[in-house]
Amino acid sequence: MELLDQARAHVDSGALFAELATLVAYPTVSDAPEGRVAIQAYLDEVLTPALTALGCEVTQHANPDPAGGPFLVGVRTESPDRPTLLCYGHADVVGEAGEWGEGRDPWTLTADGDRWYGRGTADNKGQHLINLTALRLLLADRGKLGFNLKFLFETGEEIGSPGLTEFAEQEQDLLKADVLIASDGPRLDAATPTLFLGARGAIRFALDVDLRPDAYHSGNWGGVLRNPATTLTGAIASLVDGHGRVQVPELLPPELPDGVRAALDGLKIANTPGDPVPDEGWGAPGLTGAERLYGWNTLEVLALDAGNVDRPVNAIPGRARAVLQLRYVAGTDVGKIPDAVTEHLAAQGFPMVDVSVGGDFRASRTPVDDPWVTWAKAALDEVAATPVAVLPNFGGGLPNHVFTDVLGLATLWLPHSYPGCLQHAPDEHQLAPVAREGLVLATALFSAFSSAPPTLRR
Repeated sequence: MELLDQARAHVDSGALFAELATLVAYPTVSDAPEGRVAIQAYLDEVLTPALTALGCEVTQHANPDPAGGPFLVGVRTESPDRPTLLCYGHADVVGEAGEWGEGRDPWTLTADGDRWYGRGTADNKGQHLINLTALRLLLADRGKLGFNLKFLFETGEEIGSPGLTEFAEQEQDLLKADVLIASDGPRLDAATPTLFLGARGAIRFALDVDLRPDAYHSGNWGGVLRNPATTLTGAIASLVDGHGRVQVPELLPPELPDGVRAALDGLKIANTPGDPVPDEGWGAPGLTGAERLYGWNTLEVLALDAGNVDRPVNAIPGRARAVLQLRYVAGTDVGKIPDAVTEHLAAQGFPMVDVSVGGDFRASRTPVDDPWVTWAKAALDEVAATPVAVLPNFGGGLPNHVFTDVLGLATLWLPHSYPGCLQHAPDEHQLAPVAREGLVLATALFSAFSSAPPTLRR
């Protein structure tokens, strides 16, 4: 327990806060030219020294996709007979989406009670800092890790991880390992240590009803001209009704596997003070909230536009548009979705609705009964204050498929954030108690990895 006490003391002393302040100060926004400059500095001045301090040989690799930034890989080899751990993090953050409260600067870490405000505190700098710190504490305590380490950092996760799949395909030997342990996304809630095994995927598609270039007076033409806004809302309602229930079978998974249902049994969502209250009667009937969020597909309307809602005129608009997103779990046949939506709308009397698909990322997950999952939960339960929740996947998206499908690894995600962290929004923050517990859990899990049963090895 002395090592875990060191982890707690590292947070309590303010050392973790001070280190995180340095990381937050780099405005590593991946969709802006100035952000790319900051990303390069972050790799050179923060991550390379951190990996070097762990005894890693550090290499930087060009991205095979010109839309993405470079990759950084650190490799520490202790013995070919020891297991190999692959870790992952992303150096980039999102751009600014509005004013931060109380005049906060997103690039300056500020504390207000247990909340540490700053861009990247939750997504993903705070999370990969915790893992780097846990590895550093373990190395200092033992003089060795007891396993081989590979740490991959990408620089474009917030813009869809361009080039990551191709890089993994090209560098399979470099990234070869026995298992992935990484941290991103939120835990089930602020109070519940969580292990999730993958991510839902997403497909974004636009519906466009472009009927005429001009708007026409509703008194003179109402009842004669088709209204594109009315048409669009009817088309959307034929896809997902007014209670959030998906109406097209091709947009749903074939089943909720028994193992997934068992893993989600009894889990409560939205338990953190300040969380929104889930709406009764919303979403797929017959499923619990956890099953709808982590085990099923949802179709959401992200944006809707027709006319000028702030200054409406008495005219039938000529055009209406909407952007929808399907969040889907592994097992969904996504190849059929574009044609299925188009054919469904035509069959419902909406052939005038144009469908365009884009902005997708894949769903993937490690099986709940994988031996690595059993091992990790047991190791974490030994030190966690409450039982660790195991989620088949979390509700958002991550490039998990790169590790499961390309590299063939079991994936264990130990998140050090919570759903109310406001990632991607003003006032993104890390909770100090979650960071403290996260460092303890990560330290314990890495410590246990060196003695993981040989039967788990790839």
